[in-house]
Amino acid sequence: MNRLRMIKQKGYLQLYGFLLPGIALVVLFNYIPMLGLQIAFRDYNFSDGIWKSPWIGLQNFKEFAASHDFWKATGNTLLLTFLRLLFVFPTTIVVALLINEIRAFRFKRIVQSLSYLPHFVSWIVVVGFLDAFLSIDGGGMNSLLHSFGVQPIAFMGSETWFRPIFVLSSMWKEVGWGTILYLAAISGINPVLYEAAVMDGAGRFAQMRYITLPSIVPIISIVLILTVPGLLSVGIDQIYTMINPANIGVAEVVDTYVLRLGIGQAQYSQTTAIGLVMSVIATVLLVLSNMISKRIGGDSLW
Repeated sequence: MNRLRMIKQKGYLQLYGFLLPGIALVVLFNYIPMLGLQIAFRDYNFSDGIWKSPWIGLQNFKEFAASHDFWKATGNTLLLTFLRLLFVFPTTIVVALLINEIRAFRFKRIVQSLSYLPHFVSWIVVVGFLDAFLSIDGGGMNSLLHSFGVQPIAFMGSETWFRPIFVLSSMWKEVGWGTILYLAAISGINPVLYEAAVMDGAGRFAQMRYITLPSIVPIISIVLILTVPGLLSVGIDQIYTMINPANIGVAEVVDTYVLRLGIGQAQYSQTTAIGLVMSVIATVLLVLSNMISKRIGGDSLW
């Protein structure tokens, strides 16, 4: 018995050994760089380095907290992420339910593949297409509007149109890819439930409403929990390619503000302080959303 236990323990040690490379990478690229967070509490400069730069405590935090540009960027960030959560998140669920209702297997696979493809297209390419299509000089949209007697509109340089374009482009690019988790969860639903529903006279819509949707609520809760911490990060890859001097009033978000302040003005201490605060807030949001989800529906990450 003891020999069998020793063999099992040895096998577990070998399995744990496979974790070592992953743990090493996490420590190397995630934990050791955290030593640089002290820049947020120093008046950092290249000549003195991190350890010899003067310690100034919370001064950097006070400076960015008193900045009007920072709070404006924060407001834009929250509004854009709220709009994306309001429109993109539920649309992903609806699309997954609709794809699941396709009975022709080959056609279903074609629809899935086509819906995934936009995810692999770079935002540079997407925004380049938008610039060409929405251009005020010869763009497809303005040509169509002109045929109806409407004056050309500078869509990409308009504060009014920036948010709708942001939401619609996010939806086009990411909705299909987001359906993967939900379709995987749907595939795990016991077919007996659908057979019983058919025997009771339930139609396709009733099956979707009372079987499919309730069965994927746990995965919806988990995805929502993981989405909430990202409320403070819109995604610099999309925003940075869409922002220009004409729409910067509504397009400037925390990520682009940090980039402009850090790279453009070499304010490394302030940008590190901003990043630290945002990371702490994101962690708090993750814990709170997990607690709320656990209390309401019993589903949580831990």
